[in-house]
Amino acid sequence: MRLAIFENIMTPGGHEVDFDRILVEEFQKLGHEVSFYVPEKFKFSFDYHVPVHYLQGEVVSYSGVKGLKRLWYTVKREKHRMGWYRQLMKLAEAGDFDALIVPTSTYRYLRAIRRSCLRKSPVPVIFILHGINPGEAPKFLHEAEELAACPNIRPVVLTFGQDIFGKTRKNIRYIYPPTYTPRDLEGYKPQQAEDILTIGFFGQYRREKKLEDFLEVYLRAKADFNRQVRLLVQGATMHPEDAEDFERIIKRYQGEESIEFLHKGLIGREWQEAIAAIDVLLLPYSAPRYRYHWGGMLFTALGFGKPVIASDDMNPEVFDSFKVGALFHSGDLEDLQRVLTEFINSYGDKQAEYEAGLRAASEEYSPAAFAGRIESIIGEQR
Repeated sequence: MRLAIFENIMTPGGHEVDFDRILVEEFQKLGHEVSFYVPEKFKFSFDYHVPVHYLQGEVVSYSGVKGLKRLWYTVKREKHRMGWYRQLMKLAEAGDFDALIVPTSTYRYLRAIRRSCLRKSPVPVIFILHGINPGEAPKFLHEAEELAACPNIRPVVLTFGQDIFGKTRKNIRYIYPPTYTPRDLEGYKPQQAEDILTIGFFGQYRREKKLEDFLEVYLRAKADFNRQVRLLVQGATMHPEDAEDFERIIKRYQGEESIEFLHKGLIGREWQEAIAAIDVLLLPYSAPRYRYHWGGMLFTALGFGKPVIASDDMNPEVFDSFKVGALFHSGDLEDLQRVLTEFINSYGDKQAEYEAGLRAASEEYSPAAFAGRIESIIGEQR
């Protein structure tokens, strides 16, 4: 089968890049041909080693745009999206591909396709939504319902249930998200913790993660640890104000010997090696959206076999099903300190239990299983 991926989100790295890689490599393992269809002048930050076809119309970025100009950019972006849909429809009718996948979608994508000729696509069009929050839910359900008469338009929500806040539509599919795995580390096996337990705080630095609050908790808890601990804090920054704030934090704590900072974006093998080198992943940030959107860092931990300490609003369904770490009450720093101390001090006794839970979770949410589920949705009879 010839699968086309329509990608229109440009990013310098992160989980969006690795998500596309999952689609490409796992579908290739299943014997399919994969190619990208992207807007003109689109720039990839990773070489997927598959054909790339360019569509007329550039990506419109909102970065740094406010006021009336942002409104104009919104109109322009919608116009370009409709143009891309028209071009993809012609390519589908010409038989250039057997199915089309849009890897990161929102209800706005469905709203646009409802007004586009692509709604009558002769091949399946898979719109992948990475979670639906309460504010988006009514809009998404409405758009899905409006497309119910279009059998080849197939919205797919990455979630752990079979409904959207108790509601559903007959044309919505629900599947688990995939883990992120060490694809470039041949023969990788999770390492056994040495005398010094290395814990890592990774990902894009954003103020909502409340890094300083966590560092203060860590330093208070450190006095009660029964073993040596090393903390690695890696942060990639997208905006100047975030970079400036992160550098301020680094300077403030640079005298702490057990804390190491890495202000650098990591991608590909370098990212994988950094994750592989730690023993435990810390996900101490709290945000309501993690109840509705799957956590990229949590699913990195699962794919690399690393136990986690996380807020209890971080995909609680995963922790209900598998013993993969410890949870603290969201936003409760005292509870975080308690859980962190108990986790560190009992790690040796519970390590085997964590390893078993991580193996089971990585199998349930594996990239291969994910690709198989998408393949089944593509193959559904109209």
